[in-house]
Amino acid sequence: MTTENILKVSGLKVAYGGIKAVKGIDIEVNKGELITLIGANGAGKTTTLKAITGTLPNCHVEGTVTYLGQHLKGSKSFHLVEKKLAMVPEGRGVFTRMTIHENLLMGAYTRNDQAGIEADIDKWYSVFPRLKERREQLAGTLSGGEQQMLAMARALMCHPTLLLLDEPSMGLSPIMVEKIFEVIRDVSKQGITILLVEQNAKLALEAAHRGYVMDSGAITMSGVASELLHDPRVKAAYLGE
Repeated sequence: MTTENILKVSGLKVAYGGIKAVKGIDIEVNKGELITLIGANGAGKTTTLKAITGTLPNCHVEGTVTYLGQHLKGSKSFHLVEKKLAMVPEGRGVFTRMTIHENLLMGAYTRNDQAGIEADIDKWYSVFPRLKERREQLAGTLSGGEQQMLAMARALMCHPTLLLLDEPSMGLSPIMVEKIFEVIRDVSKQGITILLVEQNAKLALEAAHRGYVMDSGAITMSGVASELLHDPRVKAAYLGE
């Protein structure tokens, strides 16, 4: 059985001046997988995602990133959405002065199937009833958890082949974290390929198929997520056990 490769990161290095933030890492994400990249704050996880999407500020980047077999170097972020690569950034990045409904429409700006867009909006309203209740509310007035729901729904409106999630649980209440992870698992079951960067190692590894552990800009461990979850080194470093 051949495995279709969606994303391949090879020898990725990122340096800001003399500071090496990412030190030559390799990551592979195959079709239908939910892959997680875990590690402590400052390990280089977000920098890795930004390097993949070409959204880093001025810095020196080496290595290759291929998506569906094509090199991404030099691709503008808005072209990535056209290629069905969507990212929910750390801090959510919703359009604060637009309504919930307008934010969702922005997520579908690469599409022109009006009936399909409306059906998808209804679908995400059914997943996140709270968004439906507040559909005409400005996104900037929502709570952190509601903004996270909106950012995820907006990203999914483009029917991504690959969804990048950067710290989706950060700053949320435990009940909201539970809801967000429930949706991540459901989206994965629908066949959407996901690369999840997450500080909550336990939840991330419980949801994922495979995992990579990042420490000080390097990948220190990788493997089947369930095995990493029970690895004594992972338990000691990230699970407080």
